[in-house]
Amino acid sequence: MKSVYSITNDFKNKFLRLGFPWVPASTPAGVDSRVKNNSLGASYDTDWARRPAARLARAVIVETLMRPVMSFLATPTRKGLDRLENLEGPAIFAANHQSHADTPLLITSIPEPWRHELVIGAAADYFFNTKATSAISALAIGAVPIDRTKVSRQSGDMISELIGEGWSLLIYPEGGRSPDGWGQPFRGGAAYLAIRCGVPVVPIHISGTGKILRKGRNLPRRSKSTVTFGCPMDAESDENARSFSARIEKEVRSLADETASSWWDARQRSYKNSSPSLTGPEIGAWRRSWALSDNDGKTRKRRRRWPAI
Repeated sequence: MKSVYSITNDFKNKFLRLGFPWVPASTPAGVDSRVKNNSLGASYDTDWARRPAARLARAVIVETLMRPVMSFLATPTRKGLDRLENLEGPAIFAANHQSHADTPLLITSIPEPWRHELVIGAAADYFFNTKATSAISALAIGAVPIDRTKVSRQSGDMISELIGEGWSLLIYPEGGRSPDGWGQPFRGGAAYLAIRCGVPVVPIHISGTGKILRKGRNLPRRSKSTVTFGCPMDAESDENARSFSARIEKEVRSLADETASSWWDARQRSYKNSSPSLTGPEIGAWRRSWALSDNDGKTRKRRRRWPAI
């Protein structure tokens, strides 16, 4: 005997097969749809979060809550801020992405006047999937939804308009957090927006945040971190988004090398195009983890040896 649920489902499927008028008619091409759009995800409206009252609330959150928490958890060392001395107007800050700790660390590390005129490119399917998370993300960190599952003209148009209004953008070209501590190949979104809007890209490398709140971990733990800012980069007149994105990734690799060694050694390797990879070796998972430990400069404990008699 069929359940009530099964019978209801059968009727529903029959009506769907019948089509109009049992289901809404399709909208002809070139005509605006009258069907109510989904207000979440990439369609979430964040205009309210950039009004004066919301901006004031966010500034209070950043300066009185976020800054002391990140100082305690991350003990950040900030390098390369002098490279931003000649930067004027809005810019795109492009950084590698290790954990959820990256965003509050960068918000409290990016200097004025960009810090409080900054929007964060956040994954629409993760940060804007419910009304509560959408409102918190927009208010607390100034997040705007970016559809990372497909190329979305809506996201590009929205961010271009914000940059035109004087807002700067923080974006993670990898498209998501590192699954194992190593980086991921850069996508072309940051380069495309920089070319479209005619603004510079500031490359940034973050290290140490993966130990604070790695992907899959719910509770943070204290660890030292380093934020290294690179020189602002402009696209060449004949450069497309793909080649510019590759150049941005190369510079972030060099900043990672600079963090691990020295500015001079990193510059030499960058010139020779031999900077260490951000994505790690193409080997098994446990060997990648081992190689990451070596890359972080960890020293393994040696087995105690008893003196020979």
